[in-house]
Amino acid sequence: MGRLHSKGKGISASALPYSRAPPSWSKATPASVEENIIKLARKGASPSQIGVVLRDSHGIAQVKAVTGNKILRILKSNGLAPELPEDLYMLIKKAVSVRKHLERNRGDKDAKFRLILIESRIHRLARYYKASLLYKSRPSN
Repeated sequence: MGRLHSKGKGISASALPYSRAPPSWSKATPASVEENIIKLARKGASPSQIGVVLRDSHGIAQVKAVTGNKILRILKSNGLAPELPEDLYMLIKKAVSVRKHLERNRGDKDAKFRLILIESRIHRLARYYKASLLYKSRPSN
C-alpha cells in the first residue's frame, strides 16, 4: 500500500506465518494470554503496546493464533477498549504537538504545511469510522 502524502511506494511488508496454530514450543494458554492483555490494558497500555510487550517479553507472536481473538476484541469483551481508535488517537496527538510547536514558532512554514497534511489524514480516518459505523461522532467538550 502506497504512502498518502509522499512519493513512497510502500512495497516491502512483513508476511504473517502460514500456520494459524500456535507454535509447538509456546507454553502460553489462552486464559493466561487474556489475563496478561487485561492486566496491561488496566495499566494504560494501548493495543499495539500490548502486542509489543507480549511479543518481546512473553514470546507470543500472534495473539489470535493462541486465543482465537485479536487484542482489541478481547479488550472490547472486557470493557477495556479505548474510546477512540488508536490510529485516530495518535494522529490527533501528533496534530496537537505540531500546533503547540506552531504557537512557539510562528514562522515555521513547513510545520504549518505538515499540520494541514496531518489534519487531512484525521478527517479522512474520521470519515471512514463514521461510514463504517464503528464509532459514533460526538461533539467536543
